[in-house]
Amino acid sequence: MAERYNVVVIGTGPGGYVCAIKAAQLGLKTAVVEKNSTLGGTCLNIGCIPSKALLHASEMFAEAHHSLPQLGVDIGEPKLDLPKMMSHKDATVKSNVEGIAFLMKKNKVDVYTGTGRIVGEGRVSVVPDDGEGLELDTTNIVIATGSDVAGIPGVEVDFDEKTIVSSTGALEFASVPKHLVVVGGGVIGLELGSVWARLGAEVTVIEFLDKILGQMDGDVSKQFQRLLVKQGMTFKMGTKVTAVQRSDSGVLVTCRPVAGGDAETLSADAVLVATGRKPYTQGLGLEEAGVVLDEQGRVGIDDHFRTNIPSIYAIGDVVAGPMLAHKAEDEGVAVAEIMAGQAGHVNYGVIPGVVYTQPEVASVGKTEEELKAEGVDYKVGKFPFSANGRARAMLQPNGFAKILADRHSDRVLGAHIVGYGAGEMIHEAAVLMEFGGSAEDLARTCHAHPTMSEAVKEAALGAFQKTIHL
Repeated sequence: MAERYNVVVIGTGPGGYVCAIKAAQLGLKTAVVEKNSTLGGTCLNIGCIPSKALLHASEMFAEAHHSLPQLGVDIGEPKLDLPKMMSHKDATVKSNVEGIAFLMKKNKVDVYTGTGRIVGEGRVSVVPDDGEGLELDTTNIVIATGSDVAGIPGVEVDFDEKTIVSSTGALEFASVPKHLVVVGGGVIGLELGSVWARLGAEVTVIEFLDKILGQMDGDVSKQFQRLLVKQGMTFKMGTKVTAVQRSDSGVLVTCRPVAGGDAETLSADAVLVATGRKPYTQGLGLEEAGVVLDEQGRVGIDDHFRTNIPSIYAIGDVVAGPMLAHKAEDEGVAVAEIMAGQAGHVNYGVIPGVVYTQPEVASVGKTEEELKAEGVDYKVGKFPFSANGRARAMLQPNGFAKILADRHSDRVLGAHIVGYGAGEMIHEAAVLMEFGGSAEDLARTCHAHPTMSEAVKEAALGAFQKTIHL
């Protein structure tokens, strides 16, 4: 039996590694178990970080094509060096995962490589790919194993990560597909679809619903889809995929309207299945340990992240809530504080969501659709970036900022932005909402001129009284 720990965290994605670091900082003897050879989980290795590297690189390629000539910068016809772009992506990943390994050493967190499995209360076995397994003795266990690709409901999909790919394979194409079919109009599908569209692929998005971006604000969805169509992407809305098969030329994707109608088969070089993710719970020994899962296969927890077994906690994608890295990180901090006897808490009403396309989409709080469904009497302030001086100067006039506030108290209930840098601007609304601020508070806060953020102030003015520059 190995030495005893206060905390053993299974999984080192954003939730797991942040939980471990915070627990160690609070004086708890902490270990992590990671089945992969590198730390950081899906996000750092095959998700958030590599996709952002490719998004930025492809955006620069598109800017060289379309924007620089308008600014008087003539560099001739830009040429794509895809291997070099992939090298940038790989170097970015390497730097980040090495950074996490450094933080583990700095905070004296013990790292065990292998598959973690709960074998009893306070006992975690670690089985490496090769070599002899061992068992860790601990007071508390935190399940932070994240999520996996969900696939297409009712359709058998044989991923080869070459022509039929998940988000992992879509980060590794050796050449730009001539025609890429994306199944799913959510964040992952639109981000990766936009990467390859900018690099020259014909991209067709098939979405089961009548709007992209799922539960995001309807105004945002409509405007964003129009912008993506202008960029050359094609959408088949209200359409379900019934078959995905390899062919001599690539892949055949069969689909039909959800409302009924004739089937259609699309021929593509590759298909990206981006229909969501499912919690990763298999092989953890949860059933044997008596840990209860909910009807969607997620680990059931109470308001303090505890499972039905008091010494076992769970956070991140494996529990209910949005599958977002920053949500998992906040939960990791909160559960570490709870295990240390403090009062950890996450405000789920103020968790931003960002789509890292160009332009970006960002949202925090309630949508109009949610407020209407809840019967809330609200008011709307909206300001287009086409009326913003900085946006025009940077050739980024697309999109808008939108503020939703309670009609009676003026408290801000939601903020939604489509535009260049939206993912950075959304945080002033998040901070305001965290402190229960009003549209007037935001409208009366002096914003530097000229900045994109002035559009957020103007939207708040529109909700509070009336915009100035529109």
